[in-house]
Amino acid sequence: MAGVALLALLVGGGAGAAGGYLAADTATDSPSSNALNQPAPAKQTGGAEQGSVEAVAEKLKPSVVQLQVQGQGSANEGSGFVISEDGYILTNNHVVEAAARGGDMTVVFHNGDEAEAEVVGRDPSTDIAVVRAQDVSGLTTVELGRSDDLNVGQSVVAVGSPFELAGTVTSGIISSLNRPVTAGGQGDQTTVMDAIQTDAAINPGNSGGPLANMQGQIVGINSAIYSPSQGGNVGIGFAIPIDQARRTADEIIKNGHATQTYIGATVGNAPSGGAAIGEVQSGSPAEEAGIESGDVIVKMGERRIEDANSLVAAIRTRAPGEQVTFTLGDGNTVEVTLGGQPVTVN
Repeated sequence: MAGVALLALLVGGGAGAAGGYLAADTATDSPSSNALNQPAPAKQTGGAEQGSVEAVAEKLKPSVVQLQVQGQGSANEGSGFVISEDGYILTNNHVVEAAARGGDMTVVFHNGDEAEAEVVGRDPSTDIAVVRAQDVSGLTTVELGRSDDLNVGQSVVAVGSPFELAGTVTSGIISSLNRPVTAGGQGDQTTVMDAIQTDAAINPGNSGGPLANMQGQIVGINSAIYSPSQGGNVGIGFAIPIDQARRTADEIIKNGHATQTYIGATVGNAPSGGAAIGEVQSGSPAEEAGIESGDVIVKMGERRIEDANSLVAAIRTRAPGEQVTFTLGDGNTVEVTLGGQPVTVN
């Protein structure tokens, strides 16, 4: 996992060595410059420049925590961030799933303090979870931003605990938006999320930590990486948009469970592109809108739908009750009022 640097030393002999001796000998009468004799510069006294990575790190680090989970015969570590002074923390479902199944969880704060924690609620379908640290107060909370106005190329900062290195800060840009990605390393369509792609270094242990803009506002939750071999960063990481995470966390805290947005139909990949509608549930939003089995959805609003996962991810970004326009493969459009149903957690 550590890179190996190979340093080649080219040593000249014979005439080269003699030439070096003569040059040194002829320079003995002139004083030589030596960096070790120079005085150290004055200490930095000014604060971090606003909008710099340093300023974002100063703002975020007091609110970012390390989560240590023991359960199911294994140990797991991840990250999270404080969203309330009395201990609510936002993170990934896959970080805390073992604790929800009877394991133990410890929160390690930036200053080294520790507290036991419990799972308040979780949504495996979007890889979001809320936990609460016990017997704490006066915590420093993050500032939540928005993810619906992000731009490709925009600078971002990630903070977390990769490989147990707590408080690690990395930076990069937003590489792409609206990437359909399977959350939490599971291979089920029910865990598809509409991700922010970034090249900020994200590694195992960063999961659940914040992705922030240059004002220090949280725009995403780091959740997954693309790693073809060793499980480390290759410059392709994915974060859950904060707009979706915020809505889910609010539902969990207020109601004890998350609500999943749905249309009430199974979907598959259409041979020529788009999402092919399979079975349509009776009384579902899809049926009420007139969607039928065999229809192919190629756009939702102005967004192109390339396959089934693209449609699932796009729907998950919207709230129940919102009205959206689907464009079908034959050019017709359908207005659908999205439904909502409680997330089932096994």
